[in-house]
Amino acid sequence: MKLPLIRTLQVAPSRAPILRYGVALLSTVLALIPTLFLSDLAESRLVVFAVAVMVSAWYGGWKPGLAATSFALTVSAYYAIAGEHTHAEYRRSIAHLVLFFAVALLICWFNGALRATQESLWRSESNFRSLVMNAPYGICRCNALGIVQEANPALVAMFGYDTSAELLGRHLGSLYADAQQWFQTADYFHARKEFTNLAVECVRKNGGSMVARISGRIIPNGKEGKSYELYMEDITETRTLELQLRQAQKMEAIGRLAGGIAHDFNNLLMVISGYSEFLLERLGPDPRLRGPAQEINNATQRATSLTRQLLAFSRKQMLAPKVLDLNEVVTENLKMLTRMIGEDIDLVMVPGPALGAVRADPGQIDQVIMNLAVNARDAMPEGGKLTIETANVALDEHFARTHAPLLPGDYVMLSISDTGVGMDSETQSRIFEPFFTTKGTKGTGLGLSTVYGIVKQSGAYIFVDSQPQRGTSFRAYFPRVDGADSSVAAQDSPGLPARERGQETILLVEDESNLRRLARQYLETQGYRIFEAEDGAAALQITNGHQGTIDLLLTDVVMPGMNGRELAAQIEGQRPNMRVLYMSGYAENAVGHNGLLDAGINLLQKPFSLPTLKDRVREVLDSEPIPKEAAMARMTGMETGTTKKIAPFRARRFNLHLPLRYRLLGEKGWRPGTTENISRSGLLFRAQEALQPNAQLEISLVLPPEIAGLPETEVMCRGEIVRASGAAGAGSNPALAAKILQYHFQHGARMGEA
Repeated sequence: MKLPLIRTLQVAPSRAPILRYGVALLSTVLALIPTLFLSDLAESRLVVFAVAVMVSAWYGGWKPGLAATSFALTVSAYYAIAGEHTHAEYRRSIAHLVLFFAVALLICWFNGALRATQESLWRSESNFRSLVMNAPYGICRCNALGIVQEANPALVAMFGYDTSAELLGRHLGSLYADAQQWFQTADYFHARKEFTNLAVECVRKNGGSMVARISGRIIPNGKEGKSYELYMEDITETRTLELQLRQAQKMEAIGRLAGGIAHDFNNLLMVISGYSEFLLERLGPDPRLRGPAQEINNATQRATSLTRQLLAFSRKQMLAPKVLDLNEVVTENLKMLTRMIGEDIDLVMVPGPALGAVRADPGQIDQVIMNLAVNARDAMPEGGKLTIETANVALDEHFARTHAPLLPGDYVMLSISDTGVGMDSETQSRIFEPFFTTKGTKGTGLGLSTVYGIVKQSGAYIFVDSQPQRGTSFRAYFPRVDGADSSVAAQDSPGLPARERGQETILLVEDESNLRRLARQYLETQGYRIFEAEDGAAALQITNGHQGTIDLLLTDVVMPGMNGRELAAQIEGQRPNMRVLYMSGYAENAVGHNGLLDAGINLLQKPFSLPTLKDRVREVLDSEPIPKEAAMARMTGMETGTTKKIAPFRARRFNLHLPLRYRLLGEKGWRPGTTENISRSGLLFRAQEALQPNAQLEISLVLPPEIAGLPETEVMCRGEIVRASGAAGAGSNPALAAKILQYHFQHGARMGEA
């Protein structure tokens, strides 16, 4: 019987009541037809009407059923009363009508309840089906053997398939990347146990990997036995972020340890290096004595370099940041890079046009470039190509989400890429760890850790992209700035003639007794009068008891009780003309914030040599003190962020007439020309004929040292014509202006006459 299918049709809510009462009317009308032929059999009429009532109540509910009952009673009563009947027949008819009415009410109630139950079951099934089909998590059902029987669209999309039919009938283990992980899941299947948060690596349809978190529970499945419901969540991105967070936490912990060790180790190095210098000054030329002393000094220098690298990695060194143009910084390093990487490696620079400014310590950026270039050279033992590129980039939320902890915004990118041996993923996860190296005994393992520390302390981010035998690319993203540098790292000497020996009075405050004794002995040999104190309290007692002038306060920053900044603040209130020179091997907020030196602060970084101490003391004593009002104004401007705009960087131009060769891309022959003015970003030259703007060409010339800082070697450039002026006439050639897009340095190649 197909009638139940009628109720599965979709009917608009506004038309549903009309349809239900229409079915009731139709069924009663159809029931009325047999009554015309069975008018003598009242029982037959009631049976037919009972069927009509049943159909009406089954389809429309109890209300249409009552309507059909009322119609049937009216018709039956008419036939029962019409005509002449005996008293017994009247009573029998009334009894039949009452019985029919009772049965009809029972039918209406039963069918109404059945209909309500069916509708409730249908709504429940529809809701739960919608919940499963629209769930953002993958849901599937498997039998006890692991065969997929049902799968929702989220699971299909998670594995990259088009339809669920591609998954049905497949073994769940075929979706696992590691068979051992499937065996672990199969153990739960065989033991018929529930499991939650089981992380497995799966394989997508395209062969890519995916990390999923799986939970499962056993459910009865009738005669087919037990089956499993599995719930899967794609946690690939979450797992990547967790690994990045763990790596950052590990690096931070190692950094704190390294910084703490370096702080105490600097004082010991100062004592060792200082007394070794004393010995070298007093020993004669006898190699039996001078040789061991020199070895002590050399070992101290190596330990000093190691300590500075540890401080750079741990981001505990004090930086003196300035507003920089990375194109200028990279160009200034080209001369050293060409000598360092060797002639079998091609050095290519791709400067970004209209590059934005960054705020960083130029010396530290030099160290970043050098360390990355050294690693690139070591990765190309048989030669290759080293590319240094700068560019303005705008990073969106999608990039930031996959490169935590970077934030969306405008950055200046510094990229150093090589064509070397590359690295696998396991090596990449450890390259920034201190003392981790792939160079064996040839490497210290501090080059990249130093780079990491410098980049992080500069407020920038660094990422690596590498594959075995496909080279490596390091990309550092520095926040773009547009304000003038408002901080002063140190007071510059006004150019006064420095005295060989001093007569000033210096208050030396240092909690390390050996270092304090060493500094006092050395400064006294330079003619200074020294008062020494082991802490801030002792220094205050000396200043209160000494009635004469104290020209310089030479104090350590980190001391027990009172730090150097607090001590200087108290003494400067009594002696406003006294100058202050801080000593520290550990970045503290007392003289800076977030590793950046405050305005007007003179700092001598530990460990330092005794000649450096002498020169720095003399420099501070000969300098003019910064007025407090100016220092406060500078600090206020720094805190409120009131910085004035600066003009975009423009490379310096040189009015030089140099021979060059040029050709359009794709041409084989060269054309001669002569430059009129030239810079690192572009040039104006006289050519044989005018070229169209935006035309790209190759240019070959020899840059003089004042432009590139390089020896006279041939430089291949790729440029783009930006304008052409002048027409070729008698004795004159058109002038072309070209923007430099890329440099390529030819090691040892000399250009002939053009």
